Amino acid sequence: MKIFKTVAISLLAGSVSFAAMAAKEVTKEEVKTMNLEKIGTVTTTAETTSPMDAKAALSKLADEKGGKYYLVIAGREHGKFSAVADVYK
Repeated sequence: MKIFKTVAISLLAGSVSFAAMAAKEVTKEEVKTMNLEKIGTVTTTAETTSPMDAKAALSKLADEKGGKYYLVIAGREHGKFSAVADVYK
């Protein structure tokens, strides 16, 4: 459980500019206040080697699904990183 928390925090933390990516990461609070509509879920493969790579993959997958936003709901580190996110428009 400690690893999961560390990975989740790592996925959510960091102030890297994702201006080149269309889908933007949001918080649970932003989902509520912005009245975002969930359009699906995306999952990264276990091929990323850092939490930032997993976030980039989630953003790309959310964009491909037609979403403007994504909320990381799970993360896992097992030698490599994988994550799951809800996609919103």
